[in-house]
Amino acid sequence: MVVNVHERLVPASASRVGAFLDRVGGPDDLWWPAPAWPAMVLEAPLAAGVLGGHGPIRYRVTEHVPGRSVVFTFDERVGLRGTHRFDVVPRDERSCVVRHVIEARTTGAMRLVWPLAMRWLHDALVEDLMDRVETEAGHPPARPARWSWWVRQVRRATRPRATAVPVPSTALLAQALPQVDASDAFAVPLPKGATRDPLVWADAVFHQPPVWVASLMAARQAVVRLVGIDRAGSEVFDPVARTDDEVLLGIDQSHLGFRASVLCEPERVVVSTVVNLHNRRGRLYWAVVRRLHPAVVRTMLRRAAARVPRETATAR
Repeated sequence: MVVNVHERLVPASASRVGAFLDRVGGPDDLWWPAPAWPAMVLEAPLAAGVLGGHGPIRYRVTEHVPGRSVVFTFDERVGLRGTHRFDVVPRDERSCVVRHVIEARTTGAMRLVWPLAMRWLHDALVEDLMDRVETEAGHPPARPARWSWWVRQVRRATRPRATAVPVPSTALLAQALPQVDASDAFAVPLPKGATRDPLVWADAVFHQPPVWVASLMAARQAVVRLVGIDRAGSEVFDPVARTDDEVLLGIDQSHLGFRASVLCEPERVVVSTVVNLHNRRGRLYWAVVRRLHPAVVRTMLRRAAARVPRETATAR
């Protein structure tokens, strides 16, 4: 039997905090700690009987007391037989306790997954949520929650996989370069509730790289001048064209021209790269870079999939 309890004393009235509780799982949810975690998405406004979930965890709303509590009953196919709930409990006129409780039995593979991984992920998610509750109430926590080493490793291992796919045939890519000497494409599943704005995805992919990718780019800047290749700053990933579902980025230099396309399809996001090699320096440069390029793009795309915001911007 799993009984997991988290609670936080919030220096704000229960009526103020409870108003935010009633928006959980909706497009204007201010509590759920997305995009750091898979968004909670309900299929309709919060009410008994509404289906929803976050990531692979599915459930149904089975009780809702506006401003005070909401109870979700797990879909037993996820390996949990029971409920999780939020409660806002008044302490006095200026404070309340926010509580989250899981009461459930594990079944099937979840008997192993819960103690090894899911419990630790759940604890980290809920503590991040409690930080958001305090922040939205106007009192940011003095010591924000931090993920443990184990949570960071599990999160890294469970990010969506970026797989190689055929380069899409789109109008922007078709006219991106006068000649294409090399091309590839990688895709990740579109996370539930994630934005479909290609500009947001492009920023998440190319302007928020992991440390090791940023280090490679810095090393590239230091080395290229020695072999007569142009350096490139942040403008290398500036948009050059866009449509509603695709944005094209890139630059033309003396040794090569390249374009990167970020395409948001209904169920996946595709990052494509096309390259036009101008001369021998470009061919030598690409002969080296193409060895690292797939790993770099896969990593940046997986990282972006875990960080992009929800489709509808939150509103206060």
